[in-house]
Amino acid sequence: MKVKMLSRNPDNYVRETKLDLQRVPRNYDPTLHPFEVPREYVRALNATKLERVFAKPFLASLDGHRDGVNCLAKHPKSLATVLSGACDGEVRIWNLTKRKCIRTIQAHEGFVRGICTRFCGTSFFTVGDDKTVKQWKMDGPGYGEEEEPLHTILGKTVYTGIDHHWKEAVFATCGQQVDIWDEQRTSPICSMTWGFDSISSVKFNPIETFLLGSCASDRNIVLYDMRQATPLKKVILDMRTNTICWNPMEAFIFTAANEDYNLYTFDMRALDTPVMVHMDHVSAVLDVDYSPTGKEFVSASFDKSIRIFPVDKSRSREVYHTKRMQHVICVKWTSDSKYIMCGSDEMNIRLWKANASEKLGVLTSREKAAKDYNQKLKEKFQHHPHIKRIARHRHLPKSIYSQIQEQRIMREARRRKEVNRLKHSKPGSVSIVSEKKKHIVAVVK
Repeated sequence: MKVKMLSRNPDNYVRETKLDLQRVPRNYDPTLHPFEVPREYVRALNATKLERVFAKPFLASLDGHRDGVNCLAKHPKSLATVLSGACDGEVRIWNLTKRKCIRTIQAHEGFVRGICTRFCGTSFFTVGDDKTVKQWKMDGPGYGEEEEPLHTILGKTVYTGIDHHWKEAVFATCGQQVDIWDEQRTSPICSMTWGFDSISSVKFNPIETFLLGSCASDRNIVLYDMRQATPLKKVILDMRTNTICWNPMEAFIFTAANEDYNLYTFDMRALDTPVMVHMDHVSAVLDVDYSPTGKEFVSASFDKSIRIFPVDKSRSREVYHTKRMQHVICVKWTSDSKYIMCGSDEMNIRLWKANASEKLGVLTSREKAAKDYNQKLKEKFQHHPHIKRIARHRHLPKSIYSQIQEQRIMREARRRKEVNRLKHSKPGSVSIVSEKKKHIVAVVK
């Protein structure tokens, strides 16, 4: 004889304490919930609207410099410490939690062209217009001591950039050539050059640490191998590249900030075609920095705005600007992936949220659950026209907005001209060049 029994586990419906929420049994059979999708759509729409309502990315302005901020550097061990160099030769060290300057150094005469920290965080290096490379202690001088550098190297030419090796006591400078230095020596270990123009920036690869890339004013991006002490290969673009930044998660990928308003993401194994062309800025892109996750990067432009791009998308997901912010010269993404810092012409360093509508501070478990649920809803309905329009909409300054319209007209005119030329030419005589390949002149090995 078969006996059917009802089996109930009290854990499924009894609260542990009075403060817990009542557990409600649910039947997830779709036939019982015919309005589930419309209900979720309304929730997704409301979540998208609320995201735009709460999008207040600007956090703080660090003022104190007496000239434009020319370069920024992050502390490798401390999230709260940031270093900045200005156009009057002054270097300041900031505490982001207190939002105050904790130390000021008159490092150089003329511009501070570059600043970088040692991988252990005990010291940092600066280069300036006075042809010197200086190493400074990260901690301030003791009572009664003078502010003096640990080492000073006097060079023959002006250095325009500096970067430190990620694991060894080696750093690289650039100017007329790329020099590799040992910290204990006053002359470079090796000097590498390819061409005769001045080099504006040099960057070590954070994963394959013996690789470094540089960009020169003759429109080249050159890759070097420190072990061979020779250049590997170079790619020549239509216009000059201002700086490059390596992806911290993918060893072969780097992004170049160009004068033609675009950013180009390259795979160093195939330089003849960029992986992605990122277009949204309306003036020269001056700096770029990756998020520690390697999924996004932030770019600073002469058009007085900064933009956040996903690595695999050609358009930016976010644009930040203020009325007072002038040409943005340098930008950095903090090591916890939550904040962005930018230094601009009008002597300020600004702190922004990487996710504009993110709530700061400790979240309760219910807040976290609601946030995750809303995020999933937004992803589910992201291609719906109404939700897509609200999520994409950004208010822009009039100058940027009018330039975008103007460039759109010019781009459409060029496309129309290409189509007409193709239509009225002999078949095969006019080739179609993709947007990716248009801006690459040559690859030299």
